[in-house]
Amino acid sequence: MKARITVTLKTGVLDPQGKAIEHALDGLGFEGVNSARQGKLIELDLEETDKDTAMAQVTQMCEKLIANTVIENYAIELE
Repeated sequence: MKARITVTLKTGVLDPQGKAIEHALDGLGFEGVNSARQGKLIELDLEETDKDTAMAQVTQMCEKLIANTVIENYAIELE
């Protein structure tokens, strides 16, 4: 089973990389970008075949290591 985890900064947390992207796009002539936020994507290939068990395992991985839950949100997709 594959797990795709998207980690993004929570609303209100400063995102200097997002600001840099926003300014760079403007400098390249891409107008109309009001803001940019940056995140990360992690893909895992799991041996687990039960969807509920896999979701529980990946949630624990996110809570313990992958996401800093004080300042980040995460979303998990299983396929």
